[in-house]
Amino acid sequence: MGSWVQTLLFMSVLVPALVECRIRHYHFDVVLKNETKLCSTKMIVTVNGKFPGTTLYAREGHQSCSIQCYDPLAWGPDARQNSDYPVGYAINVQSDSSTSSVSDPPASGPTASNRLGPAYITQCPVQPGQNFLYNFTLAGQRGTLLWHAHISWLRSTMYGAIVTCLRKVSLTLFRNPIRKKSSGMVESRTEAVVNQATQTGLPPNISDAHTINGHPGPVPNCSSDDAYTLHVETGKTYLLRVVNAAVNDELFFKIAYHNLIVVEVDAAYTKPFKTDMLSLGPGQTTTALLKADQGIEKYLIAISPFMDTIVAVETRIGYLSYNRTLACTPTTMFSIPYVNATPVTTVFSNSLRSLNSKEYPANLPLAIDHSLLFIIGAGINPCATCFNGSRAVAAINNVSFVMPTTAILQTHYYGINGVFTDDFPGKPLTPFDYTRAPPSNLQTTKGTKIYKLSITQQFN
Repeated sequence: MGSWVQTLLFMSVLVPALVECRIRHYHFDVVLKNETKLCSTKMIVTVNGKFPGTTLYAREGHQSCSIQCYDPLAWGPDARQNSDYPVGYAINVQSDSSTSSVSDPPASGPTASNRLGPAYITQCPVQPGQNFLYNFTLAGQRGTLLWHAHISWLRSTMYGAIVTCLRKVSLTLFRNPIRKKSSGMVESRTEAVVNQATQTGLPPNISDAHTINGHPGPVPNCSSDDAYTLHVETGKTYLLRVVNAAVNDELFFKIAYHNLIVVEVDAAYTKPFKTDMLSLGPGQTTTALLKADQGIEKYLIAISPFMDTIVAVETRIGYLSYNRTLACTPTTMFSIPYVNATPVTTVFSNSLRSLNSKEYPANLPLAIDHSLLFIIGAGINPCATCFNGSRAVAAINNVSFVMPTTAILQTHYYGINGVFTDDFPGKPLTPFDYTRAPPSNLQTTKGTKIYKLSITQQFN
């Protein structure tokens, strides 16, 4: 079995500016689609039959978007959709008004929208046969963000980009995105991977392959060389929007013998810097300039995982090909970073700097109300019905979340007591060396816990 996990790459070209409107309207239909990759065909859940899904465009400066989502699938309640931004990144989304066909209290505040977060926790999912109307405003952002379904395995096929363009610069359009896929069972849906992990207690199976723009490239046991090729012209400069939609992986992105100039990360401008490699966390976006300044040849494009655990991983490849390159031209190769190349990621992250200019100041809070330390890790808990009598679990500060039978959003909105407790630890209760070997006791505490913050409070 495999899971569908993705990586996206967007190459943009400038086109004449389109007529601007105050509200951009989008319609999302949740539909099934057959996809053939890795020498097998499977049915996946998509938005509007696209894989990846619809790209949303807006202008910098408080332009509103309206998304009408309809879920006609009757096979289960799992087709949920929301415009979501990667957890842990600076987000500034203002939901001025939101209505839904399901019980859904209004959103408020720039980062407190109940549309951001997992289903049944901070948002109400769309039920089969129902509609969902989501109105939101993009404020203080420019560049690229990721939206995706926010429930279990549907993250892997229901996703797309949000592109916020400059006020006075031409709108950018994109070629097909990149993704990371993997083959699964002959079953029509990838929930088989999640179900297997739930039933056995073992970690979920890893992906069979990363992909670039939906193309896995050459893979073992499959004669189809389904590789993505980026065609360029000598002397031209290209804007690449790279989105790591592989929500389980940190990734390196590199093009042989070509440098990139990073200009934006997670919809925020950066001081431009040159690099030969990008490092992206799960859901992270990076916009970079590529100058086609090498010889007329074919060059390797590679995405490879970065992780500090010993698991089976694979590198996926594509090609950058200059116009007039002969088909018989050999590919120019390079060495990929080691899977545990922490110094490489450190150099990249240390190069990120805000513009901190008059137009784009770095306004950081000086008074901090809460100082939080969240340690994300894995544990092993007893399980009488699982393989080997144990279950692999995730935890934050050694607390594994227990899904309640009543939605947390509903209990908060209607003042229902007894569903969750407010004693989630703001730091690990038992500190240890977080950079070395894990402690001998890997068992976690289970609970439905929250940490309370006021909407006006600052925390780091």
